[in-house]
Amino acid sequence: MSQTRAEPVDRHLNEERRRIILEKLNREGRVLVSQLAEELSISPVTVRNDLNSLAREGLVLRAHGGAVKAESTLLDRQIGEKAQLHTAEKAAIAAKAATFVSSGHCVVLDSGSTTTAVARAIKPLKNLTVITNALNIAVELTDSPGVEIILTGGVLRRNSLSVVGHLAEDVLRGLTADIMFLGVDGIDPQFGYTTPNLLESRVNHQMIRISKETIVVADSSKFGRRSLAVICPVDQARRIITDSGVDPRYVRELEALGIEMIIV
Repeated sequence: MSQTRAEPVDRHLNEERRRIILEKLNREGRVLVSQLAEELSISPVTVRNDLNSLAREGLVLRAHGGAVKAESTLLDRQIGEKAQLHTAEKAAIAAKAATFVSSGHCVVLDSGSTTTAVARAIKPLKNLTVITNALNIAVELTDSPGVEIILTGGVLRRNSLSVVGHLAEDVLRGLTADIMFLGVDGIDPQFGYTTPNLLESRVNHQMIRISKETIVVADSSKFGRRSLAVICPVDQARRIITDSGVDPRYVRELEALGIEMIIV
């Protein structure tokens, strides 16, 4: 019986552990699963569950091996970790994004888990050209005979599996496209669209410049957040596709700036 009573303590975040984790995070800016497990004398699995619970509340941001403060502008998650977050929302956003693509279009996809979902959604279409700086997106589309892939060159960013730098920017300057789907790490109506990496932001900016239309694809967790590098002001995208978890305050603010908010 005692084991049965103790079991929920291992599964659910209690108030004392919550206090200790948040105080440590506030002091140090980052916590590691291994350190917390040792300090709290609990299993790494329990620590991960605790951090996931705090992340769902918006109190922390999950990072490789632990978590960082929610307001951190330097968080740069690995693409595999991003792909495990908000998967249902990203699939719904991608399905809606695909409705804006027609045969004969040239589509730009920047790196990211949401734009990877868009790549999957447009795979069945025919007579498309996709320009991307993301290696995983190019691989995702290799078995689609109706899609021609233009992969920019550049320096590999392992976290995002993207290529950046002057070579990528130079390749993009010689191209033009119908539509770009832009994945971002932060959306702030006053500050703009942001990403953790400066070189990535420069490539994204060039992608926007060569595209006739830019649509931002971002789940609701991205609103109100800022990352290190600004890509562009929010009004440089005509539309934002997001999920129903978005705060209505941001919807009103962005619509007042002339942006069409598409909520799925």
